[in-house]
Amino acid sequence: MAPNHLPASFQLFCTTAFFLILLHLHHCSAFGQNYHDALRKSILFFEGQRSGKLPPDQRVRWRRDSGLHDGASAEVDLTGGYYDAGDNVKFGFPMAFTTTLLSWSVIDFGKNMGGGELGNAIKAVKWGTDYLLKATAHDGVVYVQVGDPLSDHNCWERPEDMDTLRTAYRIDANNPGSDVAGETAAALAAASIVFRSRDPAYSRLLLNRAVKVFEFADRHRGAYSSSLHYAVCPFYCDNNGYQDELLWGAAWLHKASRRRVYREYIVRNEVVLRAGDTINEFGWDNKHAGINVLLSKEVLMGRAADLKSFQINADEFICSVLPGFSHTQVQYSPGGLIFKAGGSNMQHVTSLSFLLLAYSNYLSHANHAVPCGETSASPALLKRLAKRQVDYILGDNPLRMSYMVGYGPRYPQRIHHRGSSLPSVQAHPTRIGCKAGSRYYLSPNPNPNLLVGAVVGGPNISDAFPDSRPYFQESEPTTYINAPLVGLLAYFSAHS
Repeated sequence: MAPNHLPASFQLFCTTAFFLILLHLHHCSAFGQNYHDALRKSILFFEGQRSGKLPPDQRVRWRRDSGLHDGASAEVDLTGGYYDAGDNVKFGFPMAFTTTLLSWSVIDFGKNMGGGELGNAIKAVKWGTDYLLKATAHDGVVYVQVGDPLSDHNCWERPEDMDTLRTAYRIDANNPGSDVAGETAAALAAASIVFRSRDPAYSRLLLNRAVKVFEFADRHRGAYSSSLHYAVCPFYCDNNGYQDELLWGAAWLHKASRRRVYREYIVRNEVVLRAGDTINEFGWDNKHAGINVLLSKEVLMGRAADLKSFQINADEFICSVLPGFSHTQVQYSPGGLIFKAGGSNMQHVTSLSFLLLAYSNYLSHANHAVPCGETSASPALLKRLAKRQVDYILGDNPLRMSYMVGYGPRYPQRIHHRGSSLPSVQAHPTRIGCKAGSRYYLSPNPNPNLLVGAVVGGPNISDAFPDSRPYFQESEPTTYINAPLVGLLAYFSAHS
């Protein structure tokens, strides 16, 4: 649990006050948020993160082709995919998680997106899966990263100008990585559901590949942080272990394939893989809360009594994050924002809020509420808390600023993002070298290129936000902040 930075009495006052606010929240934001506009922009952000040969319908026009020789050093094609944040490395672990959560957003909330934005969301999923298919094209091998992070982080240059090492890092039987492989299997399986009726052949390809990658992850168990420590730590070092990704991958394969073997795997390995651990954590490194919520749908629909323990864990997750309940394990800022220590806090806000919303829908369909001690939490209460977090992101907060670039009258101007902060190729055709970009990094001027839809790491526990590139934990956007937000915005755009 995050360290307590505020006096206990003040924490209790803020928590109690916030809970009372929740009980009286109306269905529309006090500030009249335009959720559909925010949805459109949240999906557009992914086009600004694209690597590889950009398509003719690319809408973020200040970006150009980049990383066109990725994989060449290993004699494989690893072009495409996403830069995960403000740097130019392609980290496969957060990219796979991003793809899983984009897929889950489409699966649960695609019907709320409207035709145009649904199409754009599906393109965002496919840009991720096309790359993951390349990364898993050879049996027994998964390419999990392109780019040397030390040399990349030593430069401030546009992706179009990259001259740093584009080393391709892989896991295999001798260098296992069940965590990143399990997440990759989950992403491929989840995406196969997205394309099941839209492109059956592509859906089958994704599902078949997910099966192979999961078998590899399970057969050769180990953490990729051990195999590739020098390349992935401290950037995306898996501190939580690989066990949760194996259950997560199996859960998505069960949902995508309906094969009993995966359900049996989950039941058989539930204790071994510690399914009940850290119930209020969910993100690229920790899947426990996500596993419990995902599997609970089966239980609540009366189809999987043998998975009942996951629904119990999901209920405990809800009680652990709700303000005002006796066992709350999550901090809230005075302004009402979920806060967890460790940097890039908005990743926790959007991921946990997505689970609140998804679970509230599952509960509603089952006419079920969550027992929390002497009281209970209704599906409507979960929705209100999720909506409160979304509204905070969009501007309903003490600073009255949106944390989504390009949304609202006031938003971050100096985000920690190389492409956004450096002049575009169109504006500055000549190359900007590794160290030549430093003056743009240190400049007090706003970024010249608007990365529309990017949601930054966000304010601290006191609701304060330094709009400054060097404060990367607050000012850097990531794909895995936006991916669950897509589903949240889709729902509220249709239900507000």
